[in-house]
Amino acid sequence: MSSAPTPMMAQYLALKKEAGECLLFYRMGDFFELFFEDARKASAVLDIALTTRGEHGGEPVPMCGVPVHSAEGYLARLIRAGCRVAIAEQVETPDEAKARAKREGSPVSKALVKRDIVRFVTAGTLTEEALLEPRRANMLAAVCEVRGVCGIAACDISTGRMELEECEALALGAALARIGASEVVAPEDWDSGPSEDVARPASDFASDKGEARLKALHQVATLDGFGQFSRAMLAAAGGLVAYLDHAGRGQLPLLLPPVARPHGGYMAMDEATRTSLEILASQSGGREGSLIAAIDRCSTGAGARLLAEDLAAPLAEAAAINARLALVAWLHRDPLLRGDLREALRALPDIGRALGRVVAGRGSPRDLGQIRDGLDRARQIGELLAEAPDSPPLLAQLLPALGGHAELVDLLARALIASPPTERQSGGYIASGYDTSLDELRDISGNARRAIAALETRYREETGISALKIKHNGVLGYFIEVPTRHGDALMAQGSGFTHRQTMAGAVRFNSVSLHEEATRIAEAGGRALAAEEAHFEELIAAVANSAEPIAATAAALARIDVAASHATRAVEGEWCLPQITEGTDLAIEAGRHPVVEQALERAGERFVANDCTLSAADRLWLVGGPNMGGKSTFLRQNALIVLLAQAGSFVPAKAARIGLVDRLFSRVGAADNLARGRSTFMVEMVETAAILSQAGEKSFVILDEVGRGTSTYDGLALAWAVAEAIHETNRSRCLFATHYHEMARLAESCPALSLHHVRAREWKGDLVLLHELSEGAADRSYGLAVAKLAGVPAPVVKRARDVLARLEKGRDETGGLAAGLGELPLFAASMAKEEQAPDPLRALLDEVDVDALSPREALDLIYRLKQESGTS
Repeated sequence: MSSAPTPMMAQYLALKKEAGECLLFYRMGDFFELFFEDARKASAVLDIALTTRGEHGGEPVPMCGVPVHSAEGYLARLIRAGCRVAIAEQVETPDEAKARAKREGSPVSKALVKRDIVRFVTAGTLTEEALLEPRRANMLAAVCEVRGVCGIAACDISTGRMELEECEALALGAALARIGASEVVAPEDWDSGPSEDVARPASDFASDKGEARLKALHQVATLDGFGQFSRAMLAAAGGLVAYLDHAGRGQLPLLLPPVARPHGGYMAMDEATRTSLEILASQSGGREGSLIAAIDRCSTGAGARLLAEDLAAPLAEAAAINARLALVAWLHRDPLLRGDLREALRALPDIGRALGRVVAGRGSPRDLGQIRDGLDRARQIGELLAEAPDSPPLLAQLLPALGGHAELVDLLARALIASPPTERQSGGYIASGYDTSLDELRDISGNARRAIAALETRYREETGISALKIKHNGVLGYFIEVPTRHGDALMAQGSGFTHRQTMAGAVRFNSVSLHEEATRIAEAGGRALAAEEAHFEELIAAVANSAEPIAATAAALARIDVAASHATRAVEGEWCLPQITEGTDLAIEAGRHPVVEQALERAGERFVANDCTLSAADRLWLVGGPNMGGKSTFLRQNALIVLLAQAGSFVPAKAARIGLVDRLFSRVGAADNLARGRSTFMVEMVETAAILSQAGEKSFVILDEVGRGTSTYDGLALAWAVAEAIHETNRSRCLFATHYHEMARLAESCPALSLHHVRAREWKGDLVLLHELSEGAADRSYGLAVAKLAGVPAPVVKRARDVLARLEKGRDETGGLAAGLGELPLFAASMAKEEQAPDPLRALLDEVDVDALSPREALDLIYRLKQESGTS
């Protein structure tokens, strides 16, 4: 029979039940302890010792712990490993616990300090500087479905920015891929919700509750002043705020007024496109090798985060794009101004995230100092930019947000020391002269310390013991210490000293004078700390009351930083200002791939630039040529140039004219998705199907080697049909790379399709890849030459040449794979033909209501069907 759990273990188990799937950090003194399965999991992730403590149910209790003072580092590792953590702190002192036990009639000696979960730490609810990446936003999203429409609420609580949007169910995956949330919250009963979401009660996602929560949060009677929000948006917002309230245990973080994300204002990209173009992360999952790593020259973390948002959601409105480009071009033309601006930006603290910590109740004196310094430097930056001539309209919109904080800056400058500390428990961060009563308390404490030093000198002279010292520790407070050999002299009656503690080699004493001075220090110090704490709360309130204008300043600085980054990158790489049009043209002269070019420069090699000119009369390019010849690079570089231009950046080209792209699709390369049971070919077909169903005339599509994952005949047939469909039905601008030479015959039937190839030559048996794009079909594939270049053994290559010769002979005799394709009608024509020849029997049966037929009518129907089929 198992014994009842101890009071401490009973308290732990109750808190663990409340924590659910989260690891429970249970505060015990200077450590957070974990028990049972939590301990096993945490010890494995953190690589710390797993021990045991007592028994529960007759078995030893697994246990591990981390020091409170270094808990943030351990939390960061747990969060990165996908864990969620509940923090259980002591919510009363031992004296308060004893007083409570006395009131309840419980044994005072066994009083257990009350603990409670004060916060849930999850991937999407982080605000601590040590837990966040400075150059990456930390997004939390809530999603739900209302009447067939999906609502999405997304926020970065470290800065408070909150956006609401809605989309069709099929577009939810693309929207979440754009947001890149660290954590997604969804109703627990939603079967078609996103995978790996955090399930929350469905009642949290009621639109009326969401509307009420937002009104209460921002203290408004109506949300009309913030924008127009659908029921789906409000439902998602309700779920988001409810989850944050749960995670913070009633303490909400900074949440700025919600912004409705406009529909159609941004270029649409699905998850496959983002992955293949390696916009924010390379195929390996890291930042190195990605587009953002190649172009990021931001001076601040906030600017880098905004740059990532711009690349994830390029604009689709010419006026907004041109406004961004005008600011970049203005800074591009003035290197002296740009240099001064970037130097000033580099000195900026991250005021957006400092504000987030302050409003969330996790702020420090250092955060207040950062807000003070950041707002003051923002004013200086505003003055610098306001003096420059010919400023663009976007800058005129941003400049007012950089000022207007003089009163708050003055308050923080008077109240805080120059470099406030991170911790506030020890005080010392309120500046001298701000509070005369606080200064007096400090003087009392300082005078008392000087009095103690004088007392030490006096006692040495009176006793003749030069080794006598007055010391302090947390247990005894102030005490007098002498070596053991002098202890008897101070213990003598009438010496004026009181024995307190005998140590190995030393004896400790107290005295009336020392006690009086120590009491003065303790009282003055305690009152000084209380005064500083009161001032800290006043400063926190002052900052919180100005949260929205401070956040607007942070946003304006980030936008200016992004523009300066683009201008700097453009100068480095000799990039050009793109021309944005409302048409469907795409004319890029001497375009380059920004990531590949940078890698080649590091290796001391030169990138070969190529032109790309698409128009209504020539909108589909069929690109052939050998592997490693540069087809995929050519396709990707043009997609990235379009993306950069519409994000508001100069582009790596000599000149570029870009008709607005509403949707960007990239099907370049694929890999098995074994987790979903999909082969490479299945992944390719799913992505291709998405393109064919969604791309339109204003879309830009790049397709690489469609059909390569199946048999030669199936692959060619699919590639042929897909190219025809894009030409005839979607009518998108498209770059289509293929190894099927037979597809060159499409140029005969598709007037807006043209043939191109990357050039290569064989020289003395070796393949020379020129990486140049030329008009016309490729003369051959050079597959065997590439195999030789890759190191395939010579006998295998020789055998392959023999097989190839036999295959080519058979092709010449039979007409090859493409025999008979010239007689095929075009895709649109064949579809029309099918529609014009319906099955008469099927049409007749479709009109019949079987349940309404009488026996006689059923017999008549059979005779009629026989007659229609031509049988007697």
